Amino acid sequence: MTLQQLKYMIEIVNAGSINAAAEKLFLSQPSLSNAVKELEKELGIEIFLRSNRGISLSADGAEFLGYARQVVEQSDLLEQRYKKVKPSRRIFSVSTQHYAFSVNAFVHLLEEYDKDEYEFTLRETRTHDIIEDVKNLRSEIGVLYLSDFNEKVLKKILRENHLKFTPLFESNPHVFVGSKNPLAGKTTVTLEDLSAYPCLSFEQGEHNSFYYSEEILSTVFHPKSIMVSDRATLFNLLIGLNGYTISTGILSEELNGSDIISIPLQCDEKIRVGYISHKNLPLSKMAQAYVEKLVHYVREYQEIRE
Repeated sequence: MTLQQLKYMIEIVNAGSINAAAEKLFLSQPSLSNAVKELEKELGIEIFLRSNRGISLSADGAEFLGYARQVVEQSDLLEQRYKKVKPSRRIFSVSTQHYAFSVNAFVHLLEEYDKDEYEFTLRETRTHDIIEDVKNLRSEIGVLYLSDFNEKVLKKILRENHLKFTPLFESNPHVFVGSKNPLAGKTTVTLEDLSAYPCLSFEQGEHNSFYYSEEILSTVFHPKSIMVSDRATLFNLLIGLNGYTISTGILSEELNGSDIISIPLQCDEKIRVGYISHKNLPLSKMAQAYVEKLVHYVREYQEIRE
């Protein structure tokens, strides 16, 4: 097993496929495929699972990649210290449901990192894709929520994929509405209050299960319902159509301006936001720093609200 082989495996995960990795590494696809097979044979494990839909990490592969990344990082540190080699580009990826606080934490992380070169990725995406990204180490961390309704199902899926959920905070459900919405002056709202307005939610593609919904109370019928795929569109429709969406109540005026406001929703449900990661892999220093930023931003916002 060589350091170069470890770097090959890491690049395959980062690129998402052997073909894409081969292009970035200036190798032929057969050469890179053979390198994978040789390493799997040497280690006696299957690193990647092959299917008609492409490749994904096996449980053994995920554990192996965790160690491989540590070895490559230590090698880079040695070269920087004794060979005066320029630091390699730091790579870090997060997948998240559509939360402003996830973006804020990411922004503050980059502000503190302040290096000439890096390769960071922030994916605001569907719930199923968040789980797949973390499972296959395309992202080290995935940010999502659990509730009494979806917890049993999602935790089963996480266990099957060797992932764990770490809580960050618990919130009462709120609705986001435009500042000119007729409901904007209320201190609280009910589902009955909302029935005359369009309900906006994030579509989940082919995995459009109630359990994957980003919005709590996903089984409640809404007379007017609009599905969107990104947060900017959702906020534009909140303002333009006097719509609403149900979320944690944590907004970012820095990112979203003052045209959106948050109102508590009267219901007994709770939203438990946390992050998912691989069960047996320690978080990298960058991932730990990102989690610290998440916790700090949420606490700061809650203190302002109080």
